[in-house]
Amino acid sequence: MDASCRDWMSAVPEELWDVPLTHLAIPGSHDAMSYCLDINSPLVRAESDFFRLLDGVFSCFTRPAIFRWATTQETLESVAAWLEAHPKEIVILACSHFEGMDDKCHESFIWSLKKLFGSKLCPQKESALTLRSLWASGYQVILSYECQLAVRHQELWPPVPYWWANQRRAHGVMTYLDWHKDLGRPEGFFVSGLNLTADRYYITKNQKESLRTLTYSNWEYMRTWLEEQSPGSDAGSLNIIAGDFVGSLPLCSAVIALNQKLCRKNSRRMKKHH
Repeated sequence: MDASCRDWMSAVPEELWDVPLTHLAIPGSHDAMSYCLDINSPLVRAESDFFRLLDGVFSCFTRPAIFRWATTQETLESVAAWLEAHPKEIVILACSHFEGMDDKCHESFIWSLKKLFGSKLCPQKESALTLRSLWASGYQVILSYECQLAVRHQELWPPVPYWWANQRRAHGVMTYLDWHKDLGRPEGFFVSGLNLTADRYYITKNQKESLRTLTYSNWEYMRTWLEEQSPGSDAGSLNIIAGDFVGSLPLCSAVIALNQKLCRKNSRRMKKHH
């Protein structure tokens, strides 16, 4: 990943500082922090810096709880340390797809999140989610948590809709996302997933292929579609755009570049008013 993407929010033009984050194009990663681990895996950090930067999907799998907790804790500490070094960057963390967690476990995890991020957590009552307002308040973390217990905590935001195509080829993914766009965008944050999905039957018949090879071979098709998209408040606009293997594919820079369309649109509007 281009190192410049790690501080892209602090580098955006000033005319975007007062645009709601829900109207910006924000790159994201679908990598779960334990997606490639088993019980014998060493404790490692996330695959890419960008995962720590934007979008974590925290999944709990059926494995010993202490191993899950240790892996999760290490990655979250990496997120917190990264934020200290990049005070003008905002992260959106989406915690979802919990399995085998009871209310006591959820409360313990939520308490740990609140303790780790502390005053960096942006509460739901914050109405002005713009870069300028968040920088002024010192908020750096918008934490979405998919659990009924979340309503007890003002620091937790509701689940973020994720448009998941469940398709093996880019054409199927793009068709699905275009269909969603025609229906209109949600009011808040939402994710458009440029994720390919291979079912067990396909994997069994094509053992030389993998999710990585599928993603790479379909990337140019997805890139072409992506470059035609726009952020903003319009019904067909996109917000968070996530994918797989974002550390090795130029998805981040391609998504960030879409915000230039907002700059040009705002400039035309200003000229029109003058």
